[in-house]
Amino acid sequence: MSQARKQGFLNGEVLNIPNLLSFLRIALVPVFLWLLLNEMFLSAIFVLMVAGITDFLDGYLARKLNQMTKLGKVLDPVADRLYIFATLLALSITGHIPWWLAALVIARDLLMLISLPALVSLGYSTLPVHYLGKASTFALLYSFPLLLMGKIFVEAQFILLPLAWAFALWGVALYWWSGFVYLWHLILLWRQEHGNSSNLLDNKGGG
Repeated sequence: MSQARKQGFLNGEVLNIPNLLSFLRIALVPVFLWLLLNEMFLSAIFVLMVAGITDFLDGYLARKLNQMTKLGKVLDPVADRLYIFATLLALSITGHIPWWLAALVIARDLLMLISLPALVSLGYSTLPVHYLGKASTFALLYSFPLLLMGKIFVEAQFILLPLAWAFALWGVALYWWSGFVYLWHLILLWRQEHGNSSNLLDNKGGG
């Protein structure tokens, strides 16, 4: 590693408090998955609470300490996705949710992954975060603790489970809606780029 890159690494581009909190949140994903697979739901909710606190703190401290980095902007949604996938995988395997729910969420992200080469070819690594994407992630991440609490507090299932499924279904619907919005933005960028290229060719031909 060159001296300049090493200094950037140590001076906050990678090693700063918000990013370390994000790394901690990601490191807890295997623990969370293991707890779910073993149906230790109360402990899993505790881990999810710790992850939620670190999620809040890393965003707050990044703004407060002026330590917002490109890596931090990537780590945050990656952590959210990992918790969503871990929950869907574990609860599907243990039979607490149907497989089609997990398949719907994973299919949407596969669609986004397939579109990534086209996005990179246009000079972008990611598109700006849309409020629909944030809303869908919020709904999905709220549905899971409610579902787990419904498994723990059986006497309150008549309240907790309908709320959990409402958040889950709305989350999936918004997740796909945000996916279509991202694809539409990608199509517009593609048209704009190729339209500009065509205009340049026409101008050269006319000259």
